[in-house]
Amino acid sequence: MSFLNSISSPPQVNSLFCSPIFSLNRFHCPSFSSLYYHERSYRNGRVIRELGFLGDFRGKRRVNSGSMGKEKGGFFWDSSVCSSRGSSSSSKGDEFESEEEEEEEEVDDEEEGARSFSVLPDRWDVLGLGQAMVDFSGMVDDEFLEKLGLEKGTRKVVNHEERGRVLQAMDGCSYKAAAGGSLSNSLVALARLGYKPVGGPALNVAMAGSVGSDPLGGFYRAKLHRANVNFLSEPIKDGTTGTVIVLTTPDAQRTMLAYQGTSSTINYDSCLAGIVSKTNIFVVEGYLFELPDTIKTIIRACEEARRTGALIAVTASDVSCIERHYDDFWEIVGNYADIVFANSDEARALCHFSSKESPISATRYLSHFVPLVSVTDGPRGSYIGVKGEAVYIPPSPCVPLDTCGAGDAYASGILYAILRGVSDLKGMGTLAARIAATVVGQQGTRLRVQDAVVLAESFAFVFENSSVGTDVGSDHISSL
Repeated sequence: MSFLNSISSPPQVNSLFCSPIFSLNRFHCPSFSSLYYHERSYRNGRVIRELGFLGDFRGKRRVNSGSMGKEKGGFFWDSSVCSSRGSSSSSKGDEFESEEEEEEEEVDDEEEGARSFSVLPDRWDVLGLGQAMVDFSGMVDDEFLEKLGLEKGTRKVVNHEERGRVLQAMDGCSYKAAAGGSLSNSLVALARLGYKPVGGPALNVAMAGSVGSDPLGGFYRAKLHRANVNFLSEPIKDGTTGTVIVLTTPDAQRTMLAYQGTSSTINYDSCLAGIVSKTNIFVVEGYLFELPDTIKTIIRACEEARRTGALIAVTASDVSCIERHYDDFWEIVGNYADIVFANSDEARALCHFSSKESPISATRYLSHFVPLVSVTDGPRGSYIGVKGEAVYIPPSPCVPLDTCGAGDAYASGILYAILRGVSDLKGMGTLAARIAATVVGQQGTRLRVQDAVVLAESFAFVFENSSVGTDVGSDHISSL
C-alpha cells in the first residue's frame, strides 16, 4: 500500500497548558432538582461508588493558527456487490478514495480543515481514548459469508492469517476504507457540530489511541486531522495499524472482522497522562477492553481524569465485548463513569438482564450506578436515565437509508448538549435524536459537514429562544 505514503501525519504534540475547572450546571427533573447528591450505590453487596454531580462544561475559545491544506487520497469504491461466484473489477481498483471523498470535494477549506493544531489549545473539550482502526467495507452476498464460514451479523477478533484469507476472497471486489471506529464517528460529528462558534465557543476535540508507523497509520491520523479531530498519540515504531473488515449483505446486516495489529496495546505514559489532565470530558471506548492489559491503562487514565475534574464517559460498544470482559466493564462503569452510552441490547448485557427485559428497565437500573445513562432503542426512540428515573425520547422523523453509525451520532449529540450547557434532559435527548436521524437518512456513518452546520445553527436558535433548564414533563418520567 505504498500509495498511502504521500499522506502526511498531523503535527506532533508539543505541550498543553492548564486552565481552570469549568463552572457547574444542573440537570432538572420534576422528582429531583439536580444531579448533585451524595448516595452510595451497591452491587453484589459492596460499594461501587459515591455519586456526585454532573457538570456543565463549556469549552474555551479555540486557538486559530492558520490553515491546513486539503489533500486527496483514499480508497476507490463503487456500488458492485461481491459474490462468491465472481467478483467485479475496476480499472481504478488500486487507487485510494475515502468514504467521505465525494462529500468533502464540495466542502470549502474554510468550512473544514481550516484550523491547524500546530499550536495546541489550552484545554481539550473532549478527548476520546479508543481503538484507532481503518475500516474496509464492502457489499457481499450470503453465499460469500457461507463459503468463508462466517456467521452473519457477528463481530469477531481475527488474527493475521484469518484477515488475509478474507481479503484474498475479496480480491477484485469493490470496497471502501475510512478512518473508522465508533468513537471516531462520534468525535468527528462533535467536531463538525462545534467547528464554528455557534451557540458557544468552537470546540476542541482530540483522540488518543494506538496506530502503527505504517501507511495505514498515517492515513488514519491524516483523515482525523482533516476533520478537525487531532490524533495526539505518537505512532508505534514498526507497528501495524489495526483494521476492521465490514461485510454488509443485501439485508443490511453487518459482519465485522477485527484485526488488532501489532500496535494494539495502549500504554499509560507521561504523554497520555498530560493529555488526560487537560480535558473536560474524557471518553473511553468499550472496544478497548478487548486489547491485552489495556484495563490497567484505562484505570490510570480515569483516575487522572477524576483527579483533574473531568467528566468520564464510557461507550458500551458491543454485546459480545461486554460479555467477554464483564468485570472489567463494571470496574470502570461502577467506579469512574459519569456517563454511559449504550443501545438496548448492550444496556441489558451490562445489567445481566434477559432479552425480555425492557430498555427502560435497563436504563433505570444503570442510572443507580452512573449519573447519566443514554440508551438508544433504534426506531422506537431512546431513554436518558438519571438516579432511577428514565426520560423517554421519541425518535426524530426521517426516511432511513443506513442505520450504521446512528448510535455514534446520538452520543455526539449528548456530548454537544452538555458542552453547550443544555440541562433539560428532554431537550438534550431530542437534540441527540435529531443528529442521529440525520445520519440514518444518509449513506455513510458520519455526520456531514453541511448538515452539522445547519444543525448547530438551528440548535443555537432554540437555545436562545427557550428557557434552558425547564423541567421535563412528568408523563415522560418513569420512577422506580
